[in-house]
Amino acid sequence: MDKKKKVSSKFIFFFGSFGGILFGYDIGVMTGALPFLKTDWNLTNASLVGWVTSAVMFGAIFGAAIAGQLADRLGRRRMILMSSLIFAIGSILCGFSPNNGTLYLIGMRIFLGLAVGAASALVPAYMSEMAPARLRGSLSGINQTMIVSGMLISYIVDFVLKDLPENISWRLMLGLAAVPAIILFAGVLKLPESPRFLIKANRLDEARQVLSFVRKPEDVEPEVKSIQETAQSESSNMAKTSWATLFNGKYRYLVIAGVGVAAFQQFQGANAIFYYIPLIVEKATGSAASSALMWPIVQGVLLVLGSLLYIWIAEKFNRRTLLTLGGTVMALSFLLPAVINSLVPNASPMMIVVFLSIYVAFYSFTWAPLTWVLVGEVFPLAVRGRASGLASSFNWIGSWAVGLLFPIMTASMSQEAVFAVFGVICVLGVLFVRFCVPETRGHSLEEIEAAGTNHGKKTETAQDN
Repeated sequence: MDKKKKVSSKFIFFFGSFGGILFGYDIGVMTGALPFLKTDWNLTNASLVGWVTSAVMFGAIFGAAIAGQLADRLGRRRMILMSSLIFAIGSILCGFSPNNGTLYLIGMRIFLGLAVGAASALVPAYMSEMAPARLRGSLSGINQTMIVSGMLISYIVDFVLKDLPENISWRLMLGLAAVPAIILFAGVLKLPESPRFLIKANRLDEARQVLSFVRKPEDVEPEVKSIQETAQSESSNMAKTSWATLFNGKYRYLVIAGVGVAAFQQFQGANAIFYYIPLIVEKATGSAASSALMWPIVQGVLLVLGSLLYIWIAEKFNRRTLLTLGGTVMALSFLLPAVINSLVPNASPMMIVVFLSIYVAFYSFTWAPLTWVLVGEVFPLAVRGRASGLASSFNWIGSWAVGLLFPIMTASMSQEAVFAVFGVICVLGVLFVRFCVPETRGHSLEEIEAAGTNHGKKTETAQDN
């Protein structure tokens, strides 16, 4: 193999996680665009509002599943490049939506969602496979920083463009998402492929070279041998994997843990806040949603600060401890407004916004980053692509369902009651973590796989007995 120019580890980790900017921007941008789009097209139907908002997440369900399979065949890097191209094209097409073209916009946002979902599956897998075990939590947390930075950028763009004519402002908000996609494409062109994918493809010299970019020289050969042993063991036990493979006794425990955490992250209702905070403030205060665009920026700042806090504490606390802490406070933040409102009917309507800000603050350094860290860490190598895709699909199913149903639910229920439902789901998420998720901090991917598959074998044996 020809020697390639050394790529710095900082460059690798920055652009390896830059895909988060893409779906962060698109998660956030509709928050500000929606009030102007509703006025421009006179969108009053709650179901159509839900579909326009959630169409990206619907497409992402399929994008994540498809990308997970293709990444095992074509490589993580090539799939990230393809995703960035689809994202750029989809963003531009959304910006050129014809007047009152609701179905066109929904279709284009579903197309855009294919790229968003692919990035959500590929980035955590790539980052976890590139990062050394001692830094994997904090480096994988960079992905979350990218996501919330993309959201904050979109909130700021929405705020800056809010004084333009409404038929122009929302189109520019959506179309400008092509800019980070083009930047990602240019950066990923220089990235190396994942060493674990290269070893599975029997490209050992390339894998050694890539590891030399991100490991100490003395650590390269032991890691190559460790990955080889795991890959050979998997290939000898199972020449071909299928979707059914994910849930056989050997892998079931780890797959359920990763997929479950990914699903709970979204069904807990975070994106109801991120998509609809201007409309939540409008319903609470009676002021126009288009005049409440400072609130998304407040939420975005909380998210970015929380993601940076996570990077600082990632290797100081166990994953399960942080998830339990965050889930508990998040549940209380959703449940207390309903309790207070029932005891004090004349309580300030802004109370719910304050509690939602507390929710966002704790979500930002617990469930938000740790979901993607665990998804990158917990799945066995033989099924990592498929399992990562499945986890991302379930994550996007939750995101789509929340985005679609929230305006419908709030049209028939009080906001406090709707958020109380999400509070109960937060409690269930904490119980799931305590009973179904292994601790992964400080362990290599191979150690996590060995412990998890042994657990699965023991469970299967116990059931057989």
